[in-house]
Amino acid sequence: MTSTLAPPMTVHRVAPEDAARMRALRLEMLADSPLAFLETVAQQAARSHADYQRRIRQASRGNQLAQFVADPGGRLTGHAGGTVLPEEPDVTVVFAVYITPRHRGQGVLASLVDAVAQWSVESGRPELMLEVVVGNDRAVRAYERLGFSQTGARVPHPVIPGLQELQMRRRA
Repeated sequence: MTSTLAPPMTVHRVAPEDAARMRALRLEMLADSPLAFLETVAQQAARSHADYQRRIRQASRGNQLAQFVADPGGRLTGHAGGTVLPEEPDVTVVFAVYITPRHRGQGVLASLVDAVAQWSVESGRPELMLEVVVGNDRAVRAYERLGFSQTGARVPHPVIPGLQELQMRRRA
C-alpha cells in the first residue's frame, strides 16, 4: 500500500533500499522513547549494517511481518510494524509505532496504522492489537481516536521490570 500525506510524503512498506534510512530512524526512536521499544540505542548501534539489511528484507515481503514508513523523500519521519503471533493467528500485532516529534499531530499515525490494517486484511487477519505503556496517556488517546479500545488486559512490559502495558484492539 502507498498512501499520500501532505506533499510529498508517502507511507509505504519498507524495501531493502530503505535499510540505512530505517536504521537512522530506529536509532532516533530508541533515543526519543526508550520505554516504548524492546532494545536500547546501544544494542541497535552495535548491530551490523548487514544484519539490519537482512531484517529489513524480511519485513519487506510476506504476510507474517511487515514494516511501514512515512517517507518525505529524505529522512524517514514515522514507522509502524505488524506481525502475527502463533497463539492468535487472526490478529495482527501493531508494534514499534513512532512519529518524529516535528510530524506528530499531522495524520502520519493514522496513515501508518491504515497501512498496517490494509496489510493485515490482505493477509487474512481482521483484527489489530497493540500494547501501550500504562501512563502514556497521549498515545492511548491517539489510538482511541483511530478506533482502538482498551481491552482491560494489562501485561508486564517485556523488558522493563515493574512497568505494565495495556492492551488495545480494533477491527483492521
